[in-house]
Amino acid sequence: MKVLFVCSRNKWRSLTAETIFSNKLPGIDVRSAGTEQGARIKVTEGLLGWADLIFVMEKRHRQRLEQRYPQALIGKRIVRMDIPDVYPYMDEELISLLAAGVAEFIELPEDFSPC
Repeated sequence: MKVLFVCSRNKWRSLTAETIFSNKLPGIDVRSAGTEQGARIKVTEGLLGWADLIFVMEKRHRQRLEQRYPQALIGKRIVRMDIPDVYPYMDEELISLLAAGVAEFIELPEDFSPC
């Protein structure tokens, strides 16, 4: 399974998600991107096409994806996590929110440790 995490600038929330889940979930490949022009890695049609499951941090991220890439989202599962842009990279509370949100859709190993 291929999972994409999306936030605004790909510097805090989605990058934290990529960091904590990469190489820690068997059979799952993880990437992250941002919707803003100045994003570290910007969302592209190719990234959306690559992903099987897309986690967005806020309602506006989903709206931006739907406006810019409607064709690339056909048949894609998009999950809104409702995590506000108030946490710095690798913040403990952010990590807990990400792990709890992902666990609803992906089975995390019993020994999963995000750090």
